[in-house]
Amino acid sequence: MSSKISAELQEALDRAADGGRLSYDEALELYRHAPLHSLGVAADAARRKRYSGVYGERGEIATYIIERNINYTNSCVTACKFCAFYAAPKSDKVWVRELDDILRRCAETVALGGTQIMFQGGHHPDFGVEYYERSFSAIKAEFPQLVIHSLGASEVQHMAKVSDVSIEEAITRLKSAGLDSFAGAGAEMLPERPRTAIAPLKESGERWLEIMETAHGLGLESTSTMLMGTGETNAERIEHLRMIRDVQDRTGGFRAFIPYTYQPENNHLKGQTQATLFEYLRLIAIARLFLDNVAHIQGSWLTVGKEAGQLSLHYGADDLGSVMLEENVVSSAGAKHRSNRMELIHLIRAAGRVPAQRSTTYELINVHTDPADDPVDDHVMSHIASTAIEGGTAHPELKLIDVR
Repeated sequence: MSSKISAELQEALDRAADGGRLSYDEALELYRHAPLHSLGVAADAARRKRYSGVYGERGEIATYIIERNINYTNSCVTACKFCAFYAAPKSDKVWVRELDDILRRCAETVALGGTQIMFQGGHHPDFGVEYYERSFSAIKAEFPQLVIHSLGASEVQHMAKVSDVSIEEAITRLKSAGLDSFAGAGAEMLPERPRTAIAPLKESGERWLEIMETAHGLGLESTSTMLMGTGETNAERIEHLRMIRDVQDRTGGFRAFIPYTYQPENNHLKGQTQATLFEYLRLIAIARLFLDNVAHIQGSWLTVGKEAGQLSLHYGADDLGSVMLEENVVSSAGAKHRSNRMELIHLIRAAGRVPAQRSTTYELINVHTDPADDPVDDHVMSHIASTAIEGGTAHPELKLIDVR
């Protein structure tokens, strides 16, 4: 890769840094050929311009959230090739969490200062809209302060089919039961060739976007995601971004874009292809420059590691994700990175930014301006309950909480 780029590409990079729009071809050429440092400088400038006067005069704040990913079942009919979490529906490895267990996990989340639940699992052959209605209604009845930021288009497609209802009815019923926003799960790679290669039984990328667009129209916002490193080309990565941006132009419903990397253990792909750290940082940067209509870019310390997550804050990311109290899916495929609130605060501050805890909708809950006032307890940590990471068991003092 050359240390210089053409005058034409430099003009495109400068335009994007100033908030202007890149074409698909420009984004692809920059992703392929621009020096990494130049991409980072431009993406950071675009971030600062976007948040100047919002997150301080130079957009110096970087955020995190405290949340829990509650996996309600591992039974799944889609058998994605990158997944190490699912079990075939008739397997003796299938499990389903009882509602009381789900509520206990919600209670632990509240006790640890968590504000958000990500309710995700496999495509259970018997779980229609009714299952999610019962679960969400029970969570909201017991813990109205928790935001249910969960599911994605793939789950909606599946539950609507099981219950024999339209996508619109399924989404409307989920919203009425307490779903606050969609987590953007199941996007993986949206272009046809890589999606078919890794998830042949899932809906198409176009259908995934169509369902998200319907949700946005019904008043449910979402995030958008990308799984990189499963053999997709550079052009397909940029096409994924283009598909998201086109929908965002129409709906404005995507709050954030969250790229994360394929984990190689215990799945059918067997790590034959993976994304490098430099590819990931380049993708973070080009996403900030290309997705001029998406407010937030999140770095995934969970999959790329804490140091790389910290670096993403210099490449256009304004959010470092979550203290994920529980996570079993990517951990099952080999992601063993753990952290806690104090460490995420330190990582953000060491990157030259001001740490702040945020809500699901990115309102600032607690800005950690003075290090002397930082939280000092170590209870708020990732993976306090995990089937995939050794030592990931709930704290005894929290395990006995009476959710009733």
